[in-house]
Amino acid sequence: MTDYARLDAWVDAHFDEEVRFLQDLVRVPTDTPPGNNAPHAERTAELLQGFGMQAEAHPVPAQDVRDYGMQSITNLIVRREYGDGGRRIALNAHGDVVPPGDGWTHDPYGAEIHDGSLYGRAAAVSKSDFASFTFAVRALEAVARPGQGAIELHFTYDEEFGGLMGPGWLLQQGLTRPDLMIAAGFSYEVVTAHNGCLQMEVTVHGKMAHAAIPSSGVDALQGAVKILNALYAQNTLYQQVTSQVPGISHPYLNVGRIEGGTNTNVVPGKVSFKLDRRMIPEENAVEVEADIRRIIQEAAASTPGIGIDIKRLLLANSMRPLPGNQPLVQAIQKHGQELFGEPIPAMGTPLYTDVRLYAEAGIPGVIYGAGPRTVLESHAKRSDERVALEDLRRATKVIARTLADLLKPV
Repeated sequence: MTDYARLDAWVDAHFDEEVRFLQDLVRVPTDTPPGNNAPHAERTAELLQGFGMQAEAHPVPAQDVRDYGMQSITNLIVRREYGDGGRRIALNAHGDVVPPGDGWTHDPYGAEIHDGSLYGRAAAVSKSDFASFTFAVRALEAVARPGQGAIELHFTYDEEFGGLMGPGWLLQQGLTRPDLMIAAGFSYEVVTAHNGCLQMEVTVHGKMAHAAIPSSGVDALQGAVKILNALYAQNTLYQQVTSQVPGISHPYLNVGRIEGGTNTNVVPGKVSFKLDRRMIPEENAVEVEADIRRIIQEAAASTPGIGIDIKRLLLANSMRPLPGNQPLVQAIQKHGQELFGEPIPAMGTPLYTDVRLYAEAGIPGVIYGAGPRTVLESHAKRSDERVALEDLRRATKVIARTLADLLKPV
């Protein structure tokens, strides 16, 4: 029996245990916001200890977390050292996730199994890869323990806020410096690039007045409407800008939240909205932000008496492929095709992730893990999020085989 076959057999023999591990992880909520995620890290470390894997707990200072807009973050690193020489490979998955919202037909924290899928918030993105990565490493060590190199499991808790207090903090603190990395993803493609994201809050100031004498005030909502119309007009123009990265189409802008005014009989004196501008890898983030600010300021200037404040909430750079990622891509494609029975394309994704922070530090990486063909199929960030257990099983095998290849003597 080949090492690949033995790795596959180990995963199959321990798959029920892997599913129980994932269920335990899903049953501890990590809604972000509010982002009280240290309890999940504690539970994860406890479960890993049961496998003989010691997790280093790295709590982010409480004031830094509060300033960031969350309640608690404890990042975990599990280091598995195999010998001098060879590559150091990091596997990163994030435990934080958006709140469940409405419309669920299964308990979002029940981790129920129905028709071959496990349901729950973060079941697909990305607690499933806490499981796939952990059990891939366990399979490797049980069957074909490397004689050199190292593996690190990075379980972090702020991807929904941009990753700066997760991977960004671990890298900044000098707690890790891998040669290659794999981040949580889906099973039918290996992602080598992704969009960037600029999020901003725009506050439009006018002057409150009684609705019976509106001329005595300045309507902030009318000013906001002019700004929004200018932004949406620009959004139409973005469709003419195309990316050369397969899987990524064009830039786009979304206004996801609007609030303001005090009552129906009052001219609104203040309106604020939050926007999300996705940037293709070919764009320059500094230029994109400057252009958005220009559009907003010019539109505001067309309404006398209106003032504006523009606050950047997030600037996440796009991820561009680093040349050193080829060993990862080739191994995942080889084993993915064999185990899933179809080609695994290397492509980009319109999402943004905290993987970019590894790339910005010069660490080649890819996105691959347990999940369906598309975000829509996973129901990530929607009701009834789920992961197909057969995808989890096969992705675990792909990752175990890939690690075996990458840690062979070269």
